[in-house]
Amino acid sequence: MPTFKIHHITSYEYDRPVTESINEIRITPYACEEQEILEHELNITGNPSILHYTDYWGNRIGQFNLNPPHSELVIESKLVVRTKAPTDRTLVFNTGFEQLQQEINQSLPLLELTKPEAIQYQEAIQDIVRQIFQPWKSVAATVQDCCQFIFQHFQYIKGITDIETTVDQIIEHRSGVCQDFAHVMLQVLRTLKIPSRYVSGYICPNKNGLRGEGATHAWVETWIPNYGWTGIDPTNNIWVSNTHVKLAVGRNFTDCSPVKGTFKGPAQQMLYVFVSVGYEDGHRFEERNQVKTPVPSNDGEYRPTVDEAGRQQQ
Repeated sequence: MPTFKIHHITSYEYDRPVTESINEIRITPYACEEQEILEHELNITGNPSILHYTDYWGNRIGQFNLNPPHSELVIESKLVVRTKAPTDRTLVFNTGFEQLQQEINQSLPLLELTKPEAIQYQEAIQDIVRQIFQPWKSVAATVQDCCQFIFQHFQYIKGITDIETTVDQIIEHRSGVCQDFAHVMLQVLRTLKIPSRYVSGYICPNKNGLRGEGATHAWVETWIPNYGWTGIDPTNNIWVSNTHVKLAVGRNFTDCSPVKGTFKGPAQQMLYVFVSVGYEDGHRFEERNQVKTPVPSNDGEYRPTVDEAGRQQQ
């Protein structure tokens, strides 16, 4: 069972002091059988009190306020986590859509996650469905075919999308990063009425050459009848293994953003994200990126901060 040391720093820098910063963080790993938190240290500018609770999707949320004037906000997470998913686990490839529908009928949360977004280019999604769906195939095989299709037909290119990029825009240019691949896959699977959810976290492949190594990452979890939730990574065309560390799940990126919030003041902000992943063999991967932020509001008085993980794809 591999153990990873993950150091994640979100840093907001302002060109003048701001006040009343209200923030929500999702940087505590998701509670599940596949991973175990051994240590978790959280350091935040001003050492504010943090209100912890669990949201609808089972994510561990922290809320805090930083009211005094400040020119910088740093949120630092130091995590030691052990992943426990077996490397040789066997998925269920013999359950079909009839059994899936029976399980959906007994679960409102599953039903919620079968609803695709209303998008302009839904016909393009339907075209993907026509290419991958065979009624005699199992649900797991269909999910695997969907993953492979996106991996083969969408280019992995950094920097051409951001957190506000829509599924329509991704369909138009057929390229993006992990967040975009996940959102397209969700739209396809939900069009097929397969319950699916977005996952944010880290991928720790230990020099195996997978896309997204060391940085915050995104993938999909889908419901397999007579098995349950299982993760699949369209960015790398693999089923999720014990090299993936899960932070949060939800309908889409908005439900899973590691950091988001608001502040008062007409300041311009710069946002940086640093992620370091240390492996058992001593190898360490580090990456620091500047993240695009919104333009100032018209009145200059109330500025939303950006969802931090948005540049998880960088």
